Amino acid sequence: MDETHVVTCFLRNRGDVLLLRRSEQVGSYAGKWGGVAGHAEGDPDSLAREEIEEETGLLDDCTFVRAGDPFDVEDKALGKRWIVHPYLFDCATRAVELDWETTDSEWIPPTEILRRETVPDLWTSYERVAPNIESVAGDTEHGSASVSVRALETLRDRAGLLAVRSGDWDELAELATELRSARPSMAVLENRINRAMTGTDSPATVEQSTIDGIDRAYRIDEEATENAREKIDGSTVLTLSRSGTVLDALRVAKRVFVAESRPAREGVGVAEELADGTDMTVHTDAAMAHVLATEDVDCVVVGADAVLPNGNVVNKTGTRLAAVAANREDVPVFVVTATDKVQFRDEPALESGDPAAVYDGGANLLALNPTFDVTPAEFVTGYVTERGALGSAEVWDVSEKLRELSRWRS
Repeated sequence: MDETHVVTCFLRNRGDVLLLRRSEQVGSYAGKWGGVAGHAEGDPDSLAREEIEEETGLLDDCTFVRAGDPFDVEDKALGKRWIVHPYLFDCATRAVELDWETTDSEWIPPTEILRRETVPDLWTSYERVAPNIESVAGDTEHGSASVSVRALETLRDRAGLLAVRSGDWDELAELATELRSARPSMAVLENRINRAMTGTDSPATVEQSTIDGIDRAYRIDEEATENAREKIDGSTVLTLSRSGTVLDALRVAKRVFVAESRPAREGVGVAEELADGTDMTVHTDAAMAHVLATEDVDCVVVGADAVLPNGNVVNKTGTRLAAVAANREDVPVFVVTATDKVQFRDEPALESGDPAAVYDGGANLLALNPTFDVTPAEFVTGYVTERGALGSAEVWDVSEKLRELSRWRS
């Protein structure tokens, strides 16, 4: 067989992927749906990006996520063996500019691939780059809200596959149970999986509930951001670490002080991202109390990985230091969080990073690298959510409702 290397690129936006319908002018599989695709003789990584720009015009809006292992597809009718190189990119927009190779485009849940006339083994290409339990559990680069959406995508993809192949709900229940415990410190992941499973009785109903859950996750995070913007518009703010909801809200601040957030220094990334449109100052973590004491800071604004039923906040280490120092200077502290991050369990689940990130020398000593700390509710002025600003009593009410969702399996 004639052997040809090709790339297949999936562009992802808000949980959906872009499919393109091939025109009659292409050399193979006219009228079939596929991802962004093209020949990849030479350097597949570079050619994948060239194809994205040529076929969609979206390359500048795309961020590389992962490449999957190549695999063979044999087409005896064409006498071809395709060596497929799958890629996944996150895309910030859906404004596609089609070229001559394509007659139509759609942003759809990936499980719709299973119900379309597609190029050969398109679902296999997607599975090679799709999120899974391992990638959810091992993601140390993204915040809890983002990781929770990837967990929902993992459940959705399995549900769609089982819906098409007549699988059963029990298999999904096992997967959901594993997913909701994949990151114990991230209450939002467990809560969103629980909500997706509540009231379902088949793979088809789980598939739809996860699609709805992904849409809801983006919507309420954006509503929490909008409410935070109203709080901090024109203010001087101190923050730390990286929270997607906080980052977007900070764009309306007058000035922002951001702690570098060691050891990963994600605060530096926040400062760089906002520097073009906002007056940004980055400083060491240890300088937070000094900044609050010597600069005219209007408020401290942080995200949360979890909020306990009593209002205590689990967030990146340094949050407690900032809140205590702010309390000393009579500076209000706002926690920006969707209510899905409220935890119904009383005890926090805290993660730690690699001690070698703090010290990897040869001396006989121990190193601590806690990823999260707990900030007592007494230092929190308000919880800014999609429902507006909540107090501690309202947080307790939310936790009880989320506890009910956790009982879906019984």
